[in-house]
Amino acid sequence: MRERPPKVIVTKIGFDGHDRGSRVIAACLRDAGMEVIYTPPWQEIPTVVKLATEEDADVIRLSSLATDHLIVPHLMQALRAAGLGDVQVIVGGIVPDKDESMLLDAGVSRVFHPGTALDDVVACVRGLAQSRQAGQHHRGATA
Repeated sequence: MRERPPKVIVTKIGFDGHDRGSRVIAACLRDAGMEVIYTPPWQEIPTVVKLATEEDADVIRLSSLATDHLIVPHLMQALRAAGLGDVQVIVGGIVPDKDESMLLDAGVSRVFHPGTALDDVVACVRGLAQSRQAGQHHRGATA
């Protein structure tokens, strides 16, 4: 079975409209051979969950430069409720140390802070996507 390219949604939830970093990450992941679904800012959680379902996304990459990361646990709950608990979520941007633990406890796979090397983001996303795809293949083989 041929491995498909990682499929990543790059989005922002909440009211933070600063999307320069999201656009840089989207271009970087695309240039690394990934299929990227980029959304403009101000997405609502149900919209992101619907898009993840329709696109069979492996990874959702969220950006927060204000305090929108505080609503990410609600996204994690919504993903699990929709049967998408295996979709990996990463957060990048301005996340205070005290909030990083809360995100990880909610199920976020990784938090990236400003200054992270783009190669590190690419490697992380690729690894998370491969893990998810391997899990789906394994489940399909036993079903």
